[in-house]
Amino acid sequence: MSSRWIKFTAGTPTRHAPNGASFSTPGRALRGYTSGNLAGLKEILRVSEEVSEALATNKPVVALESTIYTHGALGDDLDLEGIVRRNGGVPAVVGILGGVPTVGLTPDEVTQMVEGSPRKASRRDLAYLVGSGMIGQKIHGGTTIAGTMVLARLAGIRVFGTGGLGGVHRGGHLSFDISADLTELGRTRMAVVSAGSKGFLDIPRTLEYLETQGVFVSTFADGRTGNIDFPAFWARESGIKSPFIVQDEEHAAAILLAQERLNIETGLLLANPIPEEYAIPAGEMSAVIEQAVRESNEQGAHGSENTPFILGRIRELTNGRSVSVNKALVRSNVERATKLAGAVSRLVSEGSPTSYTPVNKWSGLETPSNVATPIQKVTTATEVTSQADILVAGVVGRDLAGSTVLASLESCGMDTSCIQQLSHEDHPGSRTAQYVSVNDANKHLVLAMADMDIFTNQSFSPSWALTIRSSKPKWLVVDANWKDHDIRSWAQTGKRNNAKVAFEPVSKAKSARLFCVKRGLESLGVFPHATIDLTTPNQYELAAMHAAAQSNEYFEDARWWSVIDAFGMIGARDRFVKLTSAAMTDAGIPQQAIRLLPFIPTIITKLGSEGALLTTILRKDDPRLYDTAHEPFILSRCLNDHADVGGLYMRMFPSVEQVKDVTSVNGIGDTFMGALIAGLAQGGKIQNLINVAQKAAVLTLRSPESVSEKLGSLENELVAAASLP
Repeated sequence: MSSRWIKFTAGTPTRHAPNGASFSTPGRALRGYTSGNLAGLKEILRVSEEVSEALATNKPVVALESTIYTHGALGDDLDLEGIVRRNGGVPAVVGILGGVPTVGLTPDEVTQMVEGSPRKASRRDLAYLVGSGMIGQKIHGGTTIAGTMVLARLAGIRVFGTGGLGGVHRGGHLSFDISADLTELGRTRMAVVSAGSKGFLDIPRTLEYLETQGVFVSTFADGRTGNIDFPAFWARESGIKSPFIVQDEEHAAAILLAQERLNIETGLLLANPIPEEYAIPAGEMSAVIEQAVRESNEQGAHGSENTPFILGRIRELTNGRSVSVNKALVRSNVERATKLAGAVSRLVSEGSPTSYTPVNKWSGLETPSNVATPIQKVTTATEVTSQADILVAGVVGRDLAGSTVLASLESCGMDTSCIQQLSHEDHPGSRTAQYVSVNDANKHLVLAMADMDIFTNQSFSPSWALTIRSSKPKWLVVDANWKDHDIRSWAQTGKRNNAKVAFEPVSKAKSARLFCVKRGLESLGVFPHATIDLTTPNQYELAAMHAAAQSNEYFEDARWWSVIDAFGMIGARDRFVKLTSAAMTDAGIPQQAIRLLPFIPTIITKLGSEGALLTTILRKDDPRLYDTAHEPFILSRCLNDHADVGGLYMRMFPSVEQVKDVTSVNGIGDTFMGALIAGLAQGGKIQNLINVAQKAAVLTLRSPESVSEKLGSLENELVAAASLP
């Protein structure tokens, strides 16, 4: 009797152009962040694991400049990173560390920079410092506002908290002494929260210059009404009316996202007046500034010497008061920037699920998951074995793309009776799911766009529950394109009908939907009654799932603790390193997988050219616990009286082949899953099928199609692997 499994998804087949682009219609841009040209960044820009994970899971991230440490005079007790964390954000200190542009510097790395004779790094300096690093000249660079904006934007960060903006110097209309901060705001989209421009600058001309550059300039109202001044750094008022007013962080967040949607590339300057209790009265400060500026002219302090001279004299003339005020305003700005980043994250979470996602080094170029995989997984099983009986269910629109999907499935001999075709009249906006990807010259995914509204606008259909009940599948594969409620409905319906359930994460952002906020949802099952049996994320999807489970308190569940306690994993680092590697352990890959195991007892983490890592819970009666051949992979054995946990099994499967002649990375994750499920549906053991699934993925790597047409060549090998004990 043939094996049966069901895949629930539908969309448009991806077609690839000779240059690696694919043809389909991109969706609206809201959830992702439009970056500049990303080619080559994977070899240059370093983004910390914490920042990368935060960006992947839509946590609030705040960029911080490093010149405030390397060239500032405010001391080392600012605690700006602590302010970000206490307000629910993730700090991302930006700088050039030994020639490497870095987003997410650690305190030790900042100290290393401070002690290493760093240069100031504006936009013009970045290529020099990085290029010098490439030839062995490891120079540190503390990034200015302009330099920080460039690197933070490339990393995908939206919000930057700083002290005071540069501007047009007095007499700048003659000397052209204009800060690069202003021109950067004119070409780099970033919400910069500052206390306005430094008070000794020509504020009216600064605002005129920003207007010419097309920069949105506003001041937080903080409950004030009527005309509100643009602040003057140490003083709350400058005597100059602010061009725009924003009421609060939510208002500013909406403007930022609207600017993204409109694809306006200029920045936003959000002025945050210094708290009243720290402000120096405008009249008092004006007299100090006039004296400092006059003395700078008398002593010929021009160009790069001008600002340090004036700031030094202001500090002396205020008996150091300006420094304490400066500290207060920087802290206030960073706190407000964090609240703004939080508001942006909330709006993104509540907004359209349609995405436009640039993919950089930290996004996993080697193992991207396609967003709309119409026939990849289901046709993989059809291609790789004739013994699989497959049923596909999902939704398409009554349009050309939908007809193409149905025709493609039918040409493979698939039963399409469970695919709903929705008309625009009865279901407005029901377009067949679309996906477009662009690859670079190395065939790596550079950016991807998707329109998934048809999935998230529909609800779980009772007819699909009947289909599952009547077909009695051995395996049910559910992907993350659906709404979080529907993902849970698919999976739990499958479990109630005795099906094994596999979860396809799809992408970093969507993978987190499995561990969504719990309200109104049936509880996610925990081993030995887990709702999900298997998932195959790449390392970035794994991190996103782990972060979502943690932030939504899945790890506070008493059932979870019961299973975790049975693992006996205290002091397991050496075992992790032995079974994987030090690099993987430091990246947290085995640890994250183990923490998710109570909810998903088998996790295969795809690691690109390094292979795949199998992590699974062994029941007490699992023969691998007593087989000497499997002894090296037994990570731990149950240390308490848990009724079902026998131990943990962790095994690294190296890549079956280092592929040099890559045609396209699109579809390899789906091919891997499809081949794996085809073997499992025949009763195969997971550890015996992984290498066959890797070989299937290699065939797709060499194919211009989303699923290689040569997968049938693996049928005998798959059948043999599925029959192994």
